[in-house]
Amino acid sequence: MPLAQEPCPAVVNPLSDAETQALLGQVSDWAIESGKLVKTFRFANYYETLAFVNASAYISHKVDHHPELHVTYNTVRIAYDTHSVNGLSRNDFVCAARTDALLG
Repeated sequence: MPLAQEPCPAVVNPLSDAETQALLGQVSDWAIESGKLVKTFRFANYYETLAFVNASAYISHKVDHHPELHVTYNTVRIAYDTHSVNGLSRNDFVCAARTDALLG
């Protein structure tokens, strides 16, 4: 099953370094920074930026897994981590893959 189609269970386990690296290879242009899964998206204008923010917010709301967002005129920086495991879980990567799928 593709990562973007996997469920996001409420109870998860922290990922090992090996698991994190394996999953990192399944999402495009995401990186690990300060223990978070991050990516910056760039857009042509503010309207496109906010449309993306709203679409990504819907994804987050639907699975109850919310990232940190930093929004400027034409960029969105998204940072995922899982507070309940004090690190990264598979849910972070599932949400990253779903976010990437917004841009097809």
